[in-house]
Amino acid sequence: EQHALTFAAGLACEGIKPVVAIYSTFLQRAYDQLIHDIALQDLPVMLAIDRAGLVGADGPTHAGSFDLSFLRCIPNMLIAAPSDENECRRLLTTAFLHNGPSAVRYPRGSGKGAVVEPGLEPLEIGKGILRRHGRDIALIAFGSLVAPALTAAEALEASVADMRFVKPLDLELLRELAQTHRLLVTLEENAVAGGAGAGVAEALSALGIQIPVLHLGLPDRFIEHGDVAAMLAECGLDATGIERAVRQRITLLP
Repeated sequence: EQHALTFAAGLACEGIKPVVAIYSTFLQRAYDQLIHDIALQDLPVMLAIDRAGLVGADGPTHAGSFDLSFLRCIPNMLIAAPSDENECRRLLTTAFLHNGPSAVRYPRGSGKGAVVEPGLEPLEIGKGILRRHGRDIALIAFGSLVAPALTAAEALEASVADMRFVKPLDLELLRELAQTHRLLVTLEENAVAGGAGAGVAEALSALGIQIPVLHLGLPDRFIEHGDVAAMLAECGLDATGIERAVRQRITLLP
C-alpha cells in the first residue's frame, strides 16, 4: 500500500493520471505516503476507496470505519461519498477530472438498484442535493446512509440532504437547512469522532450558526463479523434506529 501511493505520486509527477483502487483499511497503512508524497505536492491522484463502512463477513480488520476521519484533516483533499451506483459513477468521474488529490469512498456489496444514467457527466464539486423536503428536522446524510435516511424521513416528516461531498462541504445548503429547521441530524457510515458530522459542526460554528445537532455514525468500538443489515441495525443506523434516535433527541428540544 505504501509503495502503491508513492508509485502513483511518481506517475502523477510525469503527467499521468493514476487511480489507486484500495480498501479503506489498507489505506491506513499508507497514510504517511498520502500526506507527504501526494497531498503535500497537490498531485492529481485519485483514491477509489472500497470497503468504506461495515463489511459483514470480512470482519473488523476490513471495516472501513475511519477513512473520513483521517482524510478530512489533510490539506488539498477532495472527498466524495456517493449514495448509489449512479452517483458513484458520476463522483468517480468528478474526482478523476479534478486537478488535485481526491478520494471517493463506497461500501462493499451491490448497489441500491438505482437507474444508471448514460454517459459519465461530472458533478459540481462541493454541492449536495436536497432529496426530500420536510419540516423541523433535516437529515444530513453522507453516502450509504442516504437510503435509510429517506425511509426514516417518511415517518419523521423530515428533510433529507444527500451531501455528496465531505470536503468541501456545501455551506450554502447547510446554511439553508439550519435556517429552516429546528434540528439537524448528521448520518455517516464512519466513526462519529472526526468524521463528516464533525465537519458539519465545524462549518456551522465557522458560519456563526447555533442550532441543535445530533451526530449518528459508527460507535466508538470495533464491530465484529455479521450480516451488514444486522450490523447497521445494531449500530442504530438502519431506518428504524435513525427514527428512534431522532425521536429521542426531539424530546430535548426547547
